[in-house]
Amino acid sequence: MARIENGRQSIDTRSIRTISSSHTHIDDESSFGSDSELNGFVSERHTDKYGFIGGAQKYSEESAQDVPPEVLRQREVKWLDMLGHWDKWMVKRHDKVRLRCQKGIPPALRGRAWLYLSGGKVKREQNQGKFQELDSEAGDPKWLDVIEKDLHRQFPFHEMFVSRGGHGQQDLFRVLKAYTLYRPEEGYCQAQAPIAAVLLMNMPAEDAFWVLVQICEKYLPGYYSPGLEAIQLDGEILYALLRRVCPLAYRHLEKHKMDPILYMTEWFMCAFSRTLPWASVLRVWDMFLCDGVKIIFRVGLVLLKCMLGSREKLKACQGQYETMELLRALEPRYMQEGFLAREIVEVPVSARDIEREHHSQLKRWKKNRGELNFKSPPRMHGARVIMLAEPPRRQDLQQNPTIVVPVPPPTPQMKKAPKSREERSSIKKKKSGRKSSQTPEPIPNPYPIMEEPNPQAPPLLFTETHPPSQPLLTEPLHSQPLPTEPLLSQPLPSQPLLTKPLLTQPLPSQPLPSQPLLTEPLLTQPLPTQPLPTQPLLTEPLTTQPLPSQPLPTQPLPTLPLQSQPLPLAQPEPPLPPTAEPLPTPGPDPAQPQQTPPIEPPLAAKESLLQRSTHSLSSTEQDTYL
Repeated sequence: MARIENGRQSIDTRSIRTISSSHTHIDDESSFGSDSELNGFVSERHTDKYGFIGGAQKYSEESAQDVPPEVLRQREVKWLDMLGHWDKWMVKRHDKVRLRCQKGIPPALRGRAWLYLSGGKVKREQNQGKFQELDSEAGDPKWLDVIEKDLHRQFPFHEMFVSRGGHGQQDLFRVLKAYTLYRPEEGYCQAQAPIAAVLLMNMPAEDAFWVLVQICEKYLPGYYSPGLEAIQLDGEILYALLRRVCPLAYRHLEKHKMDPILYMTEWFMCAFSRTLPWASVLRVWDMFLCDGVKIIFRVGLVLLKCMLGSREKLKACQGQYETMELLRALEPRYMQEGFLAREIVEVPVSARDIEREHHSQLKRWKKNRGELNFKSPPRMHGARVIMLAEPPRRQDLQQNPTIVVPVPPPTPQMKKAPKSREERSSIKKKKSGRKSSQTPEPIPNPYPIMEEPNPQAPPLLFTETHPPSQPLLTEPLHSQPLPTEPLLSQPLPSQPLLTKPLLTQPLPSQPLPSQPLLTEPLLTQPLPTQPLPTQPLLTEPLTTQPLPSQPLPTQPLPTLPLQSQPLPLAQPEPPLPPTAEPLPTPGPDPAQPQQTPPIEPPLAAKESLLQRSTHSLSSTEQDTYL
């Protein structure tokens, strides 16, 4: 144990510059972890998810708002897409970027997102090797001594900075020293150390340096210059905005003559990194790097309104001292992550309001105190304004992978000479011409087109359409060919007169009332007296039971004598009983010899008349009639 203590004592007496020079073999880009064993901390330590061992900023369930893992994965995918097309998102969909920053950047991508939001990515690409050059220089001794004294004061309860001479303190020293060399007219300010430490917790040293440059030059210009004139001017701006947001708190501070510089200096210069719980600090910084300094003003207004916005709280603050103690010991419920993020968004203060108040306070400053000793560059409100002021190149926004997988070189067969733009355009024209010259092959029609009937040939009897309610009258006619032998042996002179007028001409000149037996008696004539079982053809489906080969003995078909002597057109046709309807013949019965009864034209004429008479019947009446 004495060896460890002696080693620890020997380390504390050495300078941080000596330690950093003796650890040149350590990777310069490494900012995570610390040499705990070098300083004697060999026991196991319990840290929270942010790396804090203890202290007021350690993680607690009351101050933080946990996000479900599935929601976190979805946000990571969205942020990866935005970072891959950053210029398009910032120009066309900046409102969506602002909304996602208000919800909170995923921890795995926070460092990369901060680098893109602040413009540090473009600054680093435009100044390749600048940080390494500044890091290799010695630096101004007067600034180096002050920086070295402030290293152990920055987040002493965080695992990166708990050990003297660890990686965290070494990188913090390098970043601050490089800034004094980059801006020698400004030098070093103690408030820059916590800003750089917060950045080092989320990104390497070089990226942290360029984001620090952007914060000092674009977001908070003049804050860290000699005289602190910019922070005093912003204090007056905060005081004027408080008069509009919370008049009660404004009157209380004015009554006790409390200068804003007394309570807002650490808030603004450190960007609330030493005031709020760490979960709230990260959420504030997400919005601050997206929307600019107006977020810092909103946070200050929310805290003043919550702590001094009611008369009950003001009763306990009877003087200046009590008010200062109240503002130093902020209530945890007002600093909770979810509550603070909602209140920041709802504060009615915009960048235009801040600029308007800035001009009025600057005129008052010049009237009372004269000109500013240090003229800072104009302040830029947010990431979009910064990018539009200095439009980046496409190669400046390309992401550089941290893990590079070597790809085998292509074989000589795979190598092809790069084609010029003219060659590519000619190839595209050839392909388009080839596609247009190709005529589509005709698609065969699966349904052949019916040919027009020959007017000289007599029409077929089975071509007449039938209603859907009687499909059995057409199927047998199509399935069985018409017999031709009886027609050839006994030609009928009146055949054209019986078939052709039925399809193309109206019925004979005799009126329909002279044939009442075809329509009206069918509806009024009672059913036959014979029971249903003796006539199975009327009850069973016609397609399942074949018709008997012999006619019924009680009701002979009237169509038999018509085979030898056709009826003239003028002679009225005999009435048809309900059971004498000419039904289609089913398929041949294998048990009986096949008989093909001849189908005469008068039978077709009766069949068509019978169909016309049943067209007006309902489905129930047709079943009863059949």
